Amino acid sequence: MGKKVKELLERHYAKPKAPWTKTEPPQELIELIERGKITPCKAIDMGCGEGFYSIYLASKGFDVLGIDLSERAIQYAKENAARRGVKVRFVAMDIDDLGKLTEKFDFILEWSLLHQITPQQREEYVKDAAKILNRGGKYLSVCFNQQSAEFGNPGEKYRISPAGMNLYFSSQKELKELFEQYFHIIEMKLLRTPHIANYFFMEKP
Repeated sequence: MGKKVKELLERHYAKPKAPWTKTEPPQELIELIERGKITPCKAIDMGCGEGFYSIYLASKGFDVLGIDLSERAIQYAKENAARRGVKVRFVAMDIDDLGKLTEKFDFILEWSLLHQITPQQREEYVKDAAKILNRGGKYLSVCFNQQSAEFGNPGEKYRISPAGMNLYFSSQKELKELFEQYFHIIEMKLLRTPHIANYFFMEKP
């Protein structure tokens, strides 16, 4: 994602609780686990930030690797996991290096990351995600939809957040075309999170 993005993230993580940090897991993730649609397995949390979703998964019996570009966020994540008494592996890494991972996973959690990846980079990113996911593995992707009025006007694709992040707001159609090259889409819908977001729950055939 580049040096500039990393510098920006490190500034926002100068102290814990960055503007986008959520300490409680999203209801949609909780429901997938409680309904048995995702069962405890080896999981990777892409763009894990301060680690709270990774910690939730670990508390439910998952073997979790959390990755994030920010070294400060990873340090907070390690401290948060230790405080809560759960074991999670946290590693600072750029998702551009995803293809270098030699281990494979049964579940990919990618919540509010894809809108930080430009359309030009997405094909490679999704291909790498498919590469590290085992057959039959599940993938949950949630990102901003272009109908959202967040940080701009509905319909605009390129926007800048108040935190200075360059974001790309996608339509469901373009994401469907991207994902279905590599995954079977189990469910796609729009969420109000309260922003309008694309929700894709998928499986690797």
